[in-house]
Parts: sequence; C-alpha cells; structure tokens
Amino acid sequence: MQNHSGHHQANHGAHGGHAGHGGAQPGGLSVSQHGYGLEIDSTIRTAGVQPVSFRVIGPDGAAVTEFTPEHEKELHFIAVRRDTAGFQHVHPVKDGEGTWSVELALEPGDWRFFADVHPVGHDGTMTLGIDVAVAGVYDPQPLPEATGIAQLGEYAVALDGELVPGEASELTLTVSRNGRPVTDLQPYLAAYGHLVALRVGDLGYLHVHPEGEPGDGTTAPGPEVAFTAVAPSAGTYRLYLDFQHEGVVRTAEFTVPTTTPKHAGGHDHHAHH
Repeated sequence: MQNHSGHHQANHGAHGGHAGHGGAQPGGLSVSQHGYGLEIDSTIRTAGVQPVSFRVIGPDGAAVTEFTPEHEKELHFIAVRRDTAGFQHVHPVKDGEGTWSVELALEPGDWRFFADVHPVGHDGTMTLGIDVAVAGVYDPQPLPEATGIAQLGEYAVALDGELVPGEASELTLTVSRNGRPVTDLQPYLAAYGHLVALRVGDLGYLHVHPEGEPGDGTTAPGPEVAFTAVAPSAGTYRLYLDFQHEGVVRTAEFTVPTTTPKHAGGHDHHAHH
C-alpha cells in the first residue's frame, strides 16, 4: 500500500477544499463556487427513467466547454436521494455548446445532483451541487445499519477501518465472490475502485481515490482496494464503492459512523483533571 500516494489522492479528491489543518472540507453544498455555477434544465421532475440536461456556467456567464479530464472523464455526475437511496454515478455526454446530457432513474423525493469538474483555466477540481424535486408519493427509507458488509448477489464487500473526524484514516474494502477472494478486478476509470462519501444530514460530498493505480507495478487487482479518507466532521457517512468485475460495474454501499480521535480522550481527561 502506498500511503504517500493515498494521502495525495485523498487530498485531491476532497474537492470542496484541501485536507489537513482540521480535515477536508466537503464539496457539493453550493450550486456556485469560484464563479462557476450549475444550471439544470429543470429542478422539478416526474418519476421514472428520463434524460437530464445541464450546463456548467463560468464566471463570464457562458457555458464552459473545455474541461481537464480526471480519471478518464471530463465530468463525473452523482445523483442521490436525500435519504441516501438511489445512488447513481454516471458520465454524461457533452455537446459542442457545453450542454451535458445523461439518463437517470429517479423515484419520488428530494434529490441532490453533483457535478465533479475541473474547468480548463481553473486551479483544481470542484464539486457543484443542486437540489432537484421529483414529484410523486415519497417513501423515505431509514438509514441502513452499519454492518461493515455489503452483499450484492454473489458478491460481498467487507469494509475495514474507521473514519476519524479531521484525520486521515485508511479504509480497506475487500471484494469476494461466493466466499472466494476476487483477484482479477478490472480497471474502471483508471482505478480498481472509486469511493464516494456523503455526510448524512447535508450530503456534504467527498470523492476519494484508491492508493496506487492499475499498471503501476505494485497495486494488485484485488481482493483489497485501499483508500485514505478524511472525514470533515463527526457524524455518520454513507460510502459508495464502484468496482468492475467481468465487465460489470457494481456499487457496494455502507453506513459508517465516525469514531472519536484517539488524542481526544487524553485531552478531555487532562481538562477534567
């Protein structure tokens, strides 16, 4: 495991800010950042599978048409309902005028859409977010329990590690199939796994990438995929791991409460004393 690489990627992946000095700042909480904004065709929608169009508007008021690719794509798009159900990580197609289009499966409820982009000329990647209301009878789901195991048919993904507020911590996800380790994960967007973390309550967004990369001579194609993540605050997070095996991309979901930093106990004791 390449801790240095993991730290770098985790810092870069916390698109709302830089990790360190108290931890990463979550992204996606604002529809506008650094003069860039997210403009969608409609924020009120009907339920069902449907096309969604949007544009990234630059500081000059025009649609941005040039982006620096990150992990093989110019834009990563996340859709999730406010109760953290219905997670979708998709990659829209852009036309020559800067309008992006993608098909989403939307159920009734309040949704949050995220656009993860690096406009050419801007220093770094940002995550823009926007609320969308889907009409219909909303049946909010309770937060899944924190089991540490995600079952996807014959696949199982085990999560090992803790999220510590304001500190870099390692998370290791182990993929198995019918009880046997999967050792031939396929590269997906230049990595063996992509991890999105959303803070329950406001859906503050962190997008982290694994340590190492396919073809670097040291990173094995499973069964373990290791990440370094920084939780910006105490609370509960939903983690979504995308991985590819035998040509199919699957998503494993986890509920992870943060743990108390190890130094916090000693500090409190000293203050009490």
